[in-house]
Amino acid sequence: MAASASFLLTGCHAKGSLSSPVTEDSSSQVTYNSAPLLDSQKLLETGMPVSISSTDPANFGFKTAISINNLIVPNYLDTNAPTFDDGKYTDLTGIITFRGNNYRSNPVFGTASITEKKFDTKNSWKNKTGKLKKTVKDGYWTGSCWTGQPLIMKWDDSVRMNMTAMYTNKQNKDGLVEVIYATADGHVYFYDIDDGKPTRDPIALGFPIKGTGSIYPDGTPLYFVGAGDSMGNDCAKAFVINLMTNEIIYTYGENDVFSDRTDNNAFTAWDSSPLIDVETDTLIQPGENGILYLTKLNTSWDGTTVSINPDSPIKWRYSTERSRNGLKDSTYWLGMESSAVAWKNYLYIADNCGDLFCLDLNTLNVIWSCDTKDDTNCSPVLEEDPVAGTAYIYISTSLHWTADDTSHGSIPLMKINAATGEIIWQRDYNCFTVSGVSGGVQSTALLGQNSLKDIVYFTVARTGGDTAGKIVALNKTDGSIVWSIDMSDYTWSSPIAIYDEAGNGYVVISDSSGNMYLLDGLTGKEYDSYYLKDNVEASPAAYENTIVVGTRGKKIYGVKVK
Repeated sequence: MAASASFLLTGCHAKGSLSSPVTEDSSSQVTYNSAPLLDSQKLLETGMPVSISSTDPANFGFKTAISINNLIVPNYLDTNAPTFDDGKYTDLTGIITFRGNNYRSNPVFGTASITEKKFDTKNSWKNKTGKLKKTVKDGYWTGSCWTGQPLIMKWDDSVRMNMTAMYTNKQNKDGLVEVIYATADGHVYFYDIDDGKPTRDPIALGFPIKGTGSIYPDGTPLYFVGAGDSMGNDCAKAFVINLMTNEIIYTYGENDVFSDRTDNNAFTAWDSSPLIDVETDTLIQPGENGILYLTKLNTSWDGTTVSINPDSPIKWRYSTERSRNGLKDSTYWLGMESSAVAWKNYLYIADNCGDLFCLDLNTLNVIWSCDTKDDTNCSPVLEEDPVAGTAYIYISTSLHWTADDTSHGSIPLMKINAATGEIIWQRDYNCFTVSGVSGGVQSTALLGQNSLKDIVYFTVARTGGDTAGKIVALNKTDGSIVWSIDMSDYTWSSPIAIYDEAGNGYVVISDSSGNMYLLDGLTGKEYDSYYLKDNVEASPAAYENTIVVGTRGKKIYGVKVK
C-alpha cells in the first residue's frame, strides 16, 4: 500500500482559483532524447519488447517465482496466453474499466453537445454515500477515494430486462445507462445517469473500495472490484459479482502465503483495476501483495444466467533489490497499486518501489524495467505512434521515498519507449510532500485526441506551494510546454477530456477543495467552474454530456455540460 493513498486528502474546502495559462514555466526542466530510433526500438515493427543495458531487469535485482496449483514451477510457457490487439478493448457502450481500456487512455464515451461551454448545474444531480470505520487505523473511510472512478454501462435490452436485481421501472426504461460506483464506505451504488435515481439496491461488501472495478468486456454481467484495506481480522480481498442478481459469487487474494510482502502486517489491497481477456476467459489482476494473478474463469452465460467456475490461479510474484532493502526501514514497499497496461501479450506495470516493468504473459519473464525513482501510484498510459513505428508510455510518480529531510524533492513526468523502457523525455517538478497525503503525481496522465492529439496532460500536487498544484499541457513529441496553469488547490483526481462532434476538446479537472473546472484543451482558457464543496480525490468518467465523480464528502455527482 502506498501511504499516500490510504488517508483522507486535506484541502481548504473553499472555492479555489486557477492562474492564467502560460506557455513557459521556469519551475521545471526537461531533457529530451531526439536520437532517431533504431529498428530494435520500433515496437510496432518488431512486435517484441527488448531490454537495453540501462533497462536490464538484472540491474534492479528482480527475483521472481511462479506458482501453478500451489506448486512453484521452474519455468512457464503458455502459447495461448492472453493477448490484446489494440486499445479498443471492448465494443460495449460505456466505460468498463479504469480509464476505459487496456491502454488506460480513454475515460469518456461518446461526444458531447456543447454550445455554452458551461456546467449545467440546474440539471446536474447528486447522491449521498457514507463512511466506514477503519479497523486497522483510527478514523473513517469516507466517500470516494483515489482512484475511485465510476463505471458507466448501457446494457443490451435483453440483458437489462432479465436483471432481477434491478428495479422494475429501470428495467423497463429504454436506453438506460447505468452508473456503477464502488466507494470507500464499503458499498457499490447504482444510478441512472440521466436523473441520478437508484437503479437497484446497493451491494454491501464490508470493505472500503479505493480503486476502480471492471466489467467483463463482452457484456457478460460480471463485475470485478477489490478492497483497499483489511477490516479487523478479515484480510482485504477481491470480489466477483453477478450483476444479474447482485450476488458475490467469488473472492480471491486474501491471506495469500505465496506473497513475499511482510511490511505493514503483510499488507494486501486491490486498488488495481483488473483486465479481462475474453478469448481466453482470463482475469488479470495485479495485487499490492506483490502477486500477479492470472485466473481462467470458465464463464458460462446464456443471456439469462451467469456463472463462473475458476481454475486455481497462476500466480507470479516478484521482489527487487529496493523492496528487499526497504524491509530494513519500511521503505520502497513491494506491490502493484496502479492499473496495468496490456499491449498484445505484454503487460506494463508500475509499482510502489519505483519500477515500471514489462512482463511477457507467455513466459512470465520480465523483459525490461525502467527506474521511475519513487512510489508510482498513477497508471501508465500507452499510445501507439505508427509514424515512429513504436508505442510510448506516459507516467509519473508521487513524492514519497525520495523526499529530503524537509519533505521536498523532485518528481519526473516521463515519456518512455514501450519497446525498450528508454526514457524519451523527462520533465522534473519540485514538490512538497506530507506523510499520508503525498505531493507529486497521483493522477493518471490524459492523452489528447482529435483537436488535442498532440498534447498530453499531467496534474502535479504540492508544487508551487505546500497546498498548491499545477496542470500542465505538454507536447507529446518533446515534452515542451503548450500551456501551464497554477492551481490554488492541488489534485489527485485524473483529468479527462470531453469532445464535441467537431472534435474540439475540453479538459475537466477537479481539486482537493471541491472545485471542478472546464478548460479549453488547446489554450487552457477557463470556461467555467463548479464548486462541489468537498475534496475530489476520485477520477471521473464521462458519458456524452454527463461527468460522474464522487467526493470524500460522501457525495456522488452527475455533472452536466451544456
